Amino acid sequence: MLIGIPTGVKIFNWLATMWGGKLRFTVSMLFAIAFLVEFTIGGLTGIAFSIVPIDWQLTDTYYVVAHLHYVFIGGTVFGLLSGLFYWFPKMTGRMLDEKLGKWFFWLFVAGFNGTFLVQHVLGIIGMPRRVYTYPDLPWYFILNLISSAGAFLMGGSVMLLVYIVIKSVKNGVEAGANPWDGFTLEWLTPSPPKLKNFDEVPVVHGIRPLWDMKEDEKSRRGER
Repeated sequence: MLIGIPTGVKIFNWLATMWGGKLRFTVSMLFAIAFLVEFTIGGLTGIAFSIVPIDWQLTDTYYVVAHLHYVFIGGTVFGLLSGLFYWFPKMTGRMLDEKLGKWFFWLFVAGFNGTFLVQHVLGIIGMPRRVYTYPDLPWYFILNLISSAGAFLMGGSVMLLVYIVIKSVKNGVEAGANPWDGFTLEWLTPSPPKLKNFDEVPVVHGIRPLWDMKEDEKSRRGER
């Protein structure tokens, strides 16, 4: 329960941040939203273990496996993938393919949920974890089949990601310094950045320096 309280505060904090922004549904943003959804599912299933009878019933079942993967993959890998698509242009000078990236996103999300969502049900109906086989009981076969198919789909989507990265490094669209119209100083440097970042130390007057510079440039052009 003590873990759930600060995590819940952060979930609402992130939701409020998006609510106050102007969303663009790039692949990076889609993974950020999916992170919130999957991590919240992992958090809610974890809070269930604070109830002693439920914990006693579900410990060492596939429910635990599902919960842990929604926390570890939903709460870590989804965030890393969001960061990959966001920072790749700055690191390499090339954009990752957004069209193929969205295919990867949906395949990965479908594979992930296909693999682990049904494992909650398997745990509830009594399948233990850490076994190499299982008895011929109702629903065991079909749910394990769905889970295995989801795992193969998720693995295949990762192969697609590898292809996207290789393709983009070789022939990707040039990113420029600021492909996302960001307002912080890292987007003022070239992509990839030079060894010393800036030839001259930039002058900063506010919390959104690049947008301030853009407005100053517009004002100067208007005065002319």
